[in-house]
Order: sequence, then structure tokens, then C-alpha cells
Amino acid sequence: MSKKRKNMNAAKSGASGAALVAGATLATVGGWIVYSALGINHRWPLPHAINAERRTFSGNNTGTLSYYADTSIAGRPLVLIHSINAAASAYEMRPIFEQYRRMRPVYALDLPGFGHSERADRVYSPQLYTQAVLDILKITGQADVIALSLGGEFAARAALERPDLFHSLTLISPSGFTPSREKRASQSATENGTTDTAYGLLSSRLWSQAFYDLLVTKRSIEWFLSMSFVGPVDVGLATYDYLTGHQAGARNAPLYFVSGKLFTRDIRESVYEQLTIPVLVVYDEDAFVSFDLLPEVVERHENWHLQRITPTKGLPQFEQPEALRDTLNQFWDKLG
Repeated sequence: MSKKRKNMNAAKSGASGAALVAGATLATVGGWIVYSALGINHRWPLPHAINAERRTFSGNNTGTLSYYADTSIAGRPLVLIHSINAAASAYEMRPIFEQYRRMRPVYALDLPGFGHSERADRVYSPQLYTQAVLDILKITGQADVIALSLGGEFAARAALERPDLFHSLTLISPSGFTPSREKRASQSATENGTTDTAYGLLSSRLWSQAFYDLLVTKRSIEWFLSMSFVGPVDVGLATYDYLTGHQAGARNAPLYFVSGKLFTRDIRESVYEQLTIPVLVVYDEDAFVSFDLLPEVVERHENWHLQRITPTKGLPQFEQPEALRDTLNQFWDKLG
């Protein structure tokens, strides 16, 4: 056989192999889309994230919001704001709620699009979440606020707008302190101005539900959570994440998050460094953000305080609850 014919046969064989791979891939993707639509239950019964009274109210253009409250003890309110991810909810703040419910009034909000709050197909934005924080604080009155991860950006924006509603703000593993060159995934989209493109792709009616369902399989949830735990993943949190990720409309808000539309590009300069209220940052290691820019902010602003709790990877309330409690108490005691 001539060399030319051998090359032609090899090319045909390669093209045939590529076509088979492409066909198999399309079949797999198509099969998952069909299974997502017909084989996955998106209406699992959703229990309370916290064993406490759950209340609802209509926010200011934020829809119906749900929150947990224990007001059996008098004192300054403590308001807890969870993070934003594919399956976020007030369960993330449950350990802190349980720690303080016998000491003071405690409230834990389900942010719009998560938990028992309204999950409508609408625009989700930093402004919407900032308003939700303000809405709950208008119910509780001036409070100490603790916010987790990206939730800290919304709480900080609310504090800049209405500092009178904040006695203090504690940020646990906050986003917004990663140098631009180190940002990845959704944060990189915010930095590069590609969020509209990313959202347009991810929100396609054809595959948005199937894409989201991949993010909230039990295996995916375990994998993402394992990146935030030094030790074993909290079973209760993983179980609740799965349930809250399998609700009608559960994909709506997370698609905005994954595409980067919920981050504020200049949050450090335009919001964090403009705060005048007392701020405590609790941090250690984190797989999703870095804190490289945090020390210089603390050095420049006397109202900022910093405490590292080790070993943790973003969720000290689950892995180092006593150390977190001591840190919080010392911070509040100094404020009076």
C-alpha cells in the first residue's frame, strides 16, 4: 500500500473516530437533559434548616423572604446571612444560631432564591441581595450582623447604605480580597466583564436545568463541600444542600452566581474601605478566594479587626465553633 493511501486511510479512520466520540458525547448530553427533565425530582419536601420558628414577610421588591427567629431572650439582635452558591441556605449559619439563641435574639435569613424564600425566575443582582439584608434589619432593628463569604459583600453594601442599622459587622471568609490575577471562574467573569455572555450561555432553556442538576448531585455537593472542610464534611449540611437544590426554581439564582453576576468588581475600594462601623474579619484558608489584599485594608482602617482561626477552610462555625464563639464574644465585649 502506498504511503499516500495509508495517510488517507489514517485520516478517514481519525475522522470516523472523532465522529464516534462526538456522537457519543451528544448522546450523553442529550440523555442527561432528558433525564433531568423527566427523571429528577425537583420538588423534594424541604424541612426547616434550623429547628426554630420560621417566619415570612414581603420584602421591598425582594419578594417573599423567609427567616428563622428565636426571640425568647432579650438583648441586641444577632442577624445571620449565609453565602451564595449552588445550594445555599440558612443551614450554613445553623451552628452560630444554636450557639447564641439562649443568649440573645437571633435571626437567620434565607436570601432571595434560596431556602424557603421566593425562587422566582427574575433578575438576581447585588442590589437585590443588599435590599434583602436591609429588609430583615428593618424588622430586627440595629443588630450585630454576621455574613458568610459572598454574603459579606451584600451585608457590607447594606452597612454602607444604612450604618445606623448595624452595631457591628462580622465577615467570615469574605470574598473581595483576591488580587485580580488570581481570580477564577465566576469571579474572573466579573473581572473580565464577560458575565452577560456566561449567563446567556448557562441560562438556555434547553440545558439550564440539566446543567444545574449536575451541580447539585450528591457527589458534586460532597466534592464542593470537601473543599471547605479540613475534616469530614458535615452530613447535615450536605443532606440539606441536596434537598434545597432540588426545589422548583432552585436553579434561577445560582445561575446568576455561577456566571459572575453577583460579585461587585470593586467591592474593596467602593464598599469595604468606606465602612465606618466596627468590622471583624474571620478567616484562614479558602479554596475559592484568597485574602492577600486583606492585611492592607486592616492596616489602613482602625475600625477593621482581623482574626485567623485555624485549621479551617471557610466554615469555622462547623469545625471550630468554640474558637469562633470566643472570637465573636471578645469583639463584641470591646464594643460594649
